[in-house]
Amino acid sequence: MGVGISTLEWPGAFLVLAAPRRSDQGRRGNFCRVCAVRPAVDEIEKAGGVPRHVAVIMDGNRRWARVHGRSLREGYRRGVDALRELIAASIVCEIRILTIYAFSAENRERPLHEVVTLHEILDSFLWLNAQSLFRQGVRLCFVGDWKSCISSSSMREMISLVEKRTADNDRLLLNVAWGYGGRQEILRAARLLAEDVRVGRLHPEDIGEETFRARLDVADSPDLLIRTGGEQRLSNFLLWQAAYAELVFSPRLWPDFGEDDLKSALADYSLRHRRLGAG
Repeated sequence: MGVGISTLEWPGAFLVLAAPRRSDQGRRGNFCRVCAVRPAVDEIEKAGGVPRHVAVIMDGNRRWARVHGRSLREGYRRGVDALRELIAASIVCEIRILTIYAFSAENRERPLHEVVTLHEILDSFLWLNAQSLFRQGVRLCFVGDWKSCISSSSMREMISLVEKRTADNDRLLLNVAWGYGGRQEILRAARLLAEDVRVGRLHPEDIGEETFRARLDVADSPDLLIRTGGEQRLSNFLLWQAAYAELVFSPRLWPDFGEDDLKSALADYSLRHRRLGAG
C-alpha cells in the first residue's frame, strides 16, 4: 500500500471503507440485502433459538474458480464477498461469535503463488473492511499461529492494531483462524500447562477441562459448525471445541454461500435437540 502503519489513525484516516464495486452489485457485495433475513430469524427463534457461536469452514474457492473459468485470485476475492455477507447476516441474526477457518496450518504447504495470493487477499480485506467492521460493532481476533505464518511485519502490525481498536466492540466477535490447526492448538495448550506445572503455578491434580480450555486459542465452543463445498470432515478445525457442535455440511461452494444458506443452516439447527451426551 505504500503507507507506513505508524502514520495511520483510527477511525478517521485508518482503512477507509470502500464503496461496493459495480461488479459486486447484485447477488452480494451490498450489506443492505441482509435486512431480509430478520423475518426468517424471528421464526427460527420461535422454533428453537439462534446459536450463540457459529463456526464456518469456508471451502470451495478454488473449485468455484475452476467451474467458472476464473482465476484463483478471483475465486478467493468472491470468497471475501461471501464472508462480508456472512458477517452482516450474523449480526442481523444476533449470532454472538463467528469463527472462520481462513488459512489452516496445512495451507502453508500449498504452492507459493497460492499462499502469496491468500496473504494478499487478507491484506486487501483488512484495508478495505476494517473500519466497516468497527462501525458495525465487530471485534476482530486472529487465532492460531498467525504471527509465524505472516512474514510481513507491516501486516502483523496492522492485525494487532485492528484487534486493539476493536477490542471493546461487543455485537459480534469475529475469530479469524489463520495458520490454525486443531491438533497444533491442543499441543500448544498442553505445553503451556506443562510449563505452569514445571514452575509451580499449577498442580497436576488441578488440571481439568476448564484449565485446559483457558489455554486454547478459542475458548468458546461452537454450537453450530458449517462446512461448505460438499466435504464432510472437520479438517483439523476446532477439534476440542466442536465435540458437541451441531454439524451442517452444505454442497454450496463458498463463494456462492449466501444469506439464504445461512438461514437454512440456522433453521436446521433450531430443529435439533441438543442432548450434549446427557440422554
